[in-house]
Amino acid sequence: MNNKELFENNCFPLFWCEDEEYFEKPQSTVERKDLQTLLAELEDIKNRIDDISAREWHLAKLVEFHKRGFAR
Repeated sequence: MNNKELFENNCFPLFWCEDEEYFEKPQSTVERKDLQTLLAELEDIKNRIDDISAREWHLAKLVEFHKRGFAR
């Protein structure tokens, strides 16, 4: 009996509300990285955060100028 027949006969299979494809796919292996690679990735993330913070500050100043009527 397939899942559709089970459903139509009101016999719900275990995990009937879960995504069946998740359980059918083989679980991926965990990728292990060395310390230098992780530190480089962390530095990249820090640089992106700094860049985003600078952009946020710049946008906040533009909004302030606009609210005060300096921008036309």
